[in-house]
Amino acid sequence: MKKIILMLVIALGLPQAAMAGFAEGATAYNSKNYAVALKEIRPLAQAGNADAQHLLGLMYYMGRGVPQDYKQALEWHRKAAQQGKADAQYVVGAMYYTGNAVIQDHKQAVSWFRRAAEQGHPDAQQVLGLMYRYHIGGMPQDNVIAYMLWNLAAANGSVNAAEQRSAVIKTMTPEQIEEGQALSASWKPNTPLPQKSRTGGG
Repeated sequence: MKKIILMLVIALGLPQAAMAGFAEGATAYNSKNYAVALKEIRPLAQAGNADAQHLLGLMYYMGRGVPQDYKQALEWHRKAAQQGKADAQYVVGAMYYTGNAVIQDHKQAVSWFRRAAEQGHPDAQQVLGLMYRYHIGGMPQDNVIAYMLWNLAAANGSVNAAEQRSAVIKTMTPEQIEEGQALSASWKPNTPLPQKSRTGGG
């Protein structure tokens, strides 16, 4: 979430005016000038810009420039998530996982985490790995899929995933490690993640 400024280039399909507005809003947000950020971001979010919806959702979540309001945060993140914004999908998943502003629902959490993870979102991959490792949210207990997900997340800079991979590997057979390596090597972003492995069921 800290990398919002780096996400500016994602908004390529927007008209120049909207691009400028989002850039100004994101810059203001990162400079802690939340009043300016809100002025620039809210109209873009209302017009359907997923990046702006995600940022406005963060502002409500953190109470920056607006009163803290988890229901509003969820509403704006869900709008962005439904448009395919991985960061927003991850936040919606986390809110369902913790029961923040919604009734706790681990199956909904899994669904949103999976959507983000399939786009290569490392935090979503890391959390989904935990859900496979510890049989949460209706996920089968599968150390190979957990290892695969942590391998992918670690390659994208997730320190937590690297630590969890190091722990789980001690409980895995050479065959399971080999399958986990093969699965992570063959997977490509924006394709479905495997739901179960051949060797890793608990």
